[in-house]
Amino acid sequence: MPVTYEEIISDLKKRIFKPVYFLAGEEPYYIDLITDYIEESVLSEADKSFNQAVFYGEDTTVPAIIETSRRFPMMSSHQVVIIKEAQSLKKIEELILYVEKPLSSTILVINYKYKVLDKRTKLYKALEQHAVYFESARLRDYQVPAWIEKFLMIKGIKADPSASAMLTEYLGTDLHKIANELNKLIITLPEGKPVITNTLIEKNIGISKDYNNFELQKAIGEKNILKANMIVHYFAANTKDNPITLSIASLFSYFSKILTYHYLTDKSKNNVAAVLKVNPYFVKDFETAASKYNISKTVGIISLLRTYDMKSKGYGDLSSEPGDLLKELIFKILHL
Repeated sequence: MPVTYEEIISDLKKRIFKPVYFLAGEEPYYIDLITDYIEESVLSEADKSFNQAVFYGEDTTVPAIIETSRRFPMMSSHQVVIIKEAQSLKKIEELILYVEKPLSSTILVINYKYKVLDKRTKLYKALEQHAVYFESARLRDYQVPAWIEKFLMIKGIKADPSASAMLTEYLGTDLHKIANELNKLIITLPEGKPVITNTLIEKNIGISKDYNNFELQKAIGEKNILKANMIVHYFAANTKDNPITLSIASLFSYFSKILTYHYLTDKSKNNVAAVLKVNPYFVKDFETAASKYNISKTVGIISLLRTYDMKSKGYGDLSSEPGDLLKELIFKILHL
């Protein structure tokens, strides 16, 4: 069974150590958290001088890592050996020589970012048997709002559902970036009001609470032509901060969910939220949008979005400005 970040950290805090930690995956956030915890907390400051070594994959070799890992600690129960950027390490499969017979007094941490090991290799199988192999997958867009809410809940803070959605639209799925922005917001929270709101985000991060892709989706879903046009004109005047490709991708995801909603047999709130992978708070928005856009219109809009995605990348339209293309697209969606 795959080991989780929480299980690894829980054991480390109890000082239950494994001889090898191989931390892999496309999402570097948890890889860095585990690595940083071991680097900062396992040894005392006095012990680190003699018993902690940090290497970088591009600047070291497997034989050098094995030689260091086989040394015994000096006046300490453990030594820590950390390999950062291990995805650049040449002949990494040769680490099997150490992994199969690790030294119990050494904690070897292999920080292998942005990729995973081939599970058919001998090294992977050895890690499964003798070490901790942790795989950190990048979150999908729909998973990020829940991640934000959990991150804040652990700190005793809540977020308005629309605030989580707005942050996701603006920050994407980069957990390092999201965590940094959330920590900034936490510092600015008024005393006694532990809630992240759209207004707080606008004031401290610079995302407009009224002019963003989340609000554009909502305006289009309600067929609020005035509000949708106001947002589009704002985007057209600020294309650097509001790229058309991001707006099209956001709308494509939105109308794909509306199409899915149309074909659901069970349209109960909880089932819609589960299938569309959205917070139940937003189910009513999809009910409204589905009443405005039937299946035929929804399919037509998805086709339009594909066409304008190509145009925005220079296929079939080399002269139009991105802002003009977006205005044209939104007009067609609202009047289809």
